[in-house]
Amino acid sequence: MPYNDVSQSGMNYVTLKQVIDDFIITLDGDDYVSNASDAVIRNFALRGIRELGFDVSKRIKSLKLTVDSSTQSVALPDDYVDAIKVAIVGGDGLLRVLGANRNVNYSSRYELDSSGVATGETSDSEEGPLDIEANLVRDIEPSKSATGGGGSGVTDEALSGFDSFIFRNYVYENNVGRLYGVGGGQLVGDYRINLADNRIELEVNDTVSEVVIEYIADEARSTNPVVHVYLEEALRSYIYYKLCERKSSVPANEKARARAEYYNERRKANARMSNFTKEEALKTIRSNYKQSPKY
Repeated sequence: MPYNDVSQSGMNYVTLKQVIDDFIITLDGDDYVSNASDAVIRNFALRGIRELGFDVSKRIKSLKLTVDSSTQSVALPDDYVDAIKVAIVGGDGLLRVLGANRNVNYSSRYELDSSGVATGETSDSEEGPLDIEANLVRDIEPSKSATGGGGSGVTDEALSGFDSFIFRNYVYENNVGRLYGVGGGQLVGDYRINLADNRIELEVNDTVSEVVIEYIADEARSTNPVVHVYLEEALRSYIYYKLCERKSSVPANEKARARAEYYNERRKANARMSNFTKEEALKTIRSNYKQSPKY
């Protein structure tokens, strides 16, 4: 494992290798898990850092990605777990957030050969677990174009049915907030996560060449994972609990004690990480009280 300078991640982090070494050093010859191999301990440590990272201390990363102009999409990061926000960066350095829209299209269609027959029906590369015709999966290709008969003459105003009710003279030539209660939001575009193709589908201006994604990362896939010091003891308890869990030689009361100790350490780590202060609560409450000009 290559050396990782923890100071680059902050002194509040320790490497996973250090946690494993400390766990092995503290084992005695008469411990229930003293005969566990280093590979098994490392495996449970990686599983523990993943579980604690998802539920207690999420590792947030912000990454700038290049937009593929041909498909209007960007590839998801290698350690992507879940998206927090997708945005573009303005000239002032602030993020302009894109809105999640489940109506963004990323459909596909079956690939056709020269005779118009879908390919893959006789291909061995797409067979299921059993070599029978019912398990054959035909090949597909991306097809984000409009469906037949629905791509022309259909506009948002025609679909909404509210065009005749819009009052257009409130502000001269203004088209924002023209009808109270219909629509809203000042988003610069839309996006949709396409897990089937491992990418983000975008609906933005053609001039946008890069987007920023803030996402929850899988720390277990790092070259040398690090863990916050608040989670260090919880991770040690997780390793011991999992090592005892499936051993028939370990008494049931010791397994129950190891499980209770892990969840107690996890509860304490979660309380330490959740440092929501009174000032932040007051700021959140007061942000809902706003005044607007009266006409």
